[in-house]
Amino acid sequence: MKAGDIMRWRTAGLLMAVVAIVVLPYVVTLSSARDTQLATDWVIHSNAVKAVTYELAYVVRDSEAAIYRLLAGDSDALTQQRAQLANRQIATLLQELREMTRDSSDQQVRIGALENSLHGRMALMNQALSRLQQHNQAGARQSLRDAGDLFVINDDIADIVHYEDNLLANRQVMVQREVSNSRIVLSMTALAQLLLLAIIVVASERQIGRRQLAETREGRAVLRSQMILQAVREPIALFDESLRSVLVNNAFSEMYGMDPRQRAQPLVEVGEGAWRDGALLQRLGDVLLRDRELWDYDMIQRTADGVERHVVINARRLQQQDADAPALLLTVSDVTVRALAEQKVTELNRQLEGKVTQISDVNRELEAFSYSVSHDLRAPLRHIAGFARKLEQHLGERSDDKTGHYIEVIATSAQRMSLLIDDLLVFSRLGRGALRLQAIDMQSLVDEARALVEPGAPERRIVWSVSPLPMVIGDENMLRTVWQNLLGNAVKYTGQCEVARIDVSVQQGRSGDYEFTVADNGAGFDMQYADKLFGVFQRLHRASEFPGNGIGLANVRRIIARHGGRVWADAEPGHGARFHFSLPATDLAGART
Repeated sequence: MKAGDIMRWRTAGLLMAVVAIVVLPYVVTLSSARDTQLATDWVIHSNAVKAVTYELAYVVRDSEAAIYRLLAGDSDALTQQRAQLANRQIATLLQELREMTRDSSDQQVRIGALENSLHGRMALMNQALSRLQQHNQAGARQSLRDAGDLFVINDDIADIVHYEDNLLANRQVMVQREVSNSRIVLSMTALAQLLLLAIIVVASERQIGRRQLAETREGRAVLRSQMILQAVREPIALFDESLRSVLVNNAFSEMYGMDPRQRAQPLVEVGEGAWRDGALLQRLGDVLLRDRELWDYDMIQRTADGVERHVVINARRLQQQDADAPALLLTVSDVTVRALAEQKVTELNRQLEGKVTQISDVNRELEAFSYSVSHDLRAPLRHIAGFARKLEQHLGERSDDKTGHYIEVIATSAQRMSLLIDDLLVFSRLGRGALRLQAIDMQSLVDEARALVEPGAPERRIVWSVSPLPMVIGDENMLRTVWQNLLGNAVKYTGQCEVARIDVSVQQGRSGDYEFTVADNGAGFDMQYADKLFGVFQRLHRASEFPGNGIGLANVRRIIARHGGRVWADAEPGHGARFHFSLPATDLAGART
């Protein structure tokens, strides 16, 4: 996870902790206070309803009591007012009671019943007052008795009060439930706060531990960096914007005779003037001002030890973390030894070019000599062959067997010499001709070579085993000669085998080159003479056993060498031979499947 994502998750976690620790308890406490206040309001409201209800009953009974006192002869002003109290306050108290119970339809019904009873009772009480004024005391008493009997209000008062008590009890149960829920939430919130505080403490401790570990690692990394800087054998130095030293390693201080503990030493004074080069100082100033890097600046410096050194200077600008001004990082490479080696290599290359030119001239002279000798030998051979035929014709019937044998030996030797000259010319041309490179199918070349060598052994039994061969890049005619020579030798040297077995295969060597092999079960050869195999006119068997001129393998080696490969062989007398040659596996030559 990236550092930015970690920071965002950490900030979100802190916000959630703040919400859980501060906001949630505040919300729960506020809700609990609101519920408590609501419960208090409900108690006050219920008590107020009950008080108004009781006040209604009191007013009615007090008025009735006053009327009875009037009947008893107590007719003072106060008693008169009390008798009229119900008429003045009943309507107001009923209206107030209705307003207070507007949210309860059941109470409204009960108040309606109470209102009807009160109105009937008040009517009879007013009738009693009217009869009392008419001095009909018996009628007044009857009206009061009828009011008490016909319009009983105690039950209605009791119903209203009882309902209000039940409503208050239900509301108190609800409040208690809310209080319990609030306590549970507060308890859970307290537990969550404790848990979050524990998490914060643990996270803080871990963060502090990580920071301390990071600081320790950073300190170790800085120490390792300083140790590496001091251990590097290449001179390295750091200079400020005024080209005064800030940090140098041991190699720099040793090379220029500086005290590594000394700071703020001007660059122009380092190494007793080794850096007082106007062009170099200008380039270093450009590096600091324009952020241009200096690469491989060559110069010769005379350092503090008085030795002239060939150095390569590199510089780049660095922005320091603890400072606004940039710094200059300077590296110096002492290439004195390399410069001397390059001079020596240049001199050796010049000498080598001269030797190559001389060798090329000698090779051209040798080829010209070989070509000239080969052509100059043809005329004497033609004379020898021609005069041998003329001598045979001249002697005619006078020629005996011995004379005929001598003449035949002379003609055969001249013919063999002519073949050797032809082979020598072919060998010479293989070294001079330019390679015509192209993609070549080695499988096709092997098939062509087989078609050429098999007619030479019509009555023999030859078992061929040819593996799939790849494409290569080379000269087609020259590689065709290679296969003809190798397969021809394999057919020739298995001539004494009842069943000849010839295998052609390929594998990829450790260097990636293709390694081709032609193996047979023929005569083989002694490995102590293997170094003579690929020489010109070198033979390991008598001509009477196996005919040939001994130049075919020399041609193979020269062709393969010109293609960048090599040729070698291994064998055992009487157990066959294996001839190998390698060719580069280029990108254009894909393996054949």
